[in-house]
Amino acid sequence: MTITGASEKLALQALKASDWHLEGAFDFFYGQQSHIKNPYTDMILADGITLLCNDLQKLFLSGSIFLDACANIGSKLQLVVSWHMKASTMCEYSKEEFFTGLQALGIDSLEKFRERIPFMRSELKDEQKFREIYNFAFGWAKEKGQKSLALDTAIGMWQLLFAEKQWPLVDHWCQFLQARHNKAISRDTWSQLLEFARTVDPALLNYDAEGAWPYLIDEFDCSVPATVDNIVEFLQSIVSAVRIVMPMTE
Repeated sequence: MTITGASEKLALQALKASDWHLEGAFDFFYGQQSHIKNPYTDMILADGITLLCNDLQKLFLSGSIFLDACANIGSKLQLVVSWHMKASTMCEYSKEEFFTGLQALGIDSLEKFRERIPFMRSELKDEQKFREIYNFAFGWAKEKGQKSLALDTAIGMWQLLFAEKQWPLVDHWCQFLQARHNKAISRDTWSQLLEFARTVDPALLNYDAEGAWPYLIDEFDCSVPATVDNIVEFLQSIVSAVRIVMPMTE
């Protein structure tokens, strides 16, 4: 797709000036770009929104500059924005996806885009929206034409998403996959892991091995018995300590 509007030099300058952070680059870009705004209002009208799409795509959302920046940013905001845009591919938006997403978000000016950033960040804290974003992430992150998600990509996405939901076993899970599986992740495993993380306690004491879990999750349960043993031993030590401090009386 041909991008017009902001020059590559300005886009790169904005990203470098903000140490490759989206919000900072946006602030820099907002301060530099007056050509897309109606001089008598902050609103961007029909022609202006097209320029907005082109400029923001050039700065953040397409081409080599954004692809180079993706690895450094690793932002949850990227994912949420892409979810709103219904983007089909990571770090790449079609003009239709981007334009439709702006309309859905009610954004028709640079200022409104910037104002919506805190709201978009907060959406990951909503249980239902988190589930939708989590499920969206699988198709968004996988390579074109592939049915499964590359393991390294899946691990990166899990670490990003579960940093928000604070699943204590995410590191154990990722280490297990690297040691025992080392293959791409199916959509079923991806979707079922969220249910597993939501319903099974970190000690796996309420895990139902007879349930309809994917085989990888069954194997994961079998791979961490030491974790359960350590928790049981810890609880037993607490009980013993209480008995010593407060001996039972007849």
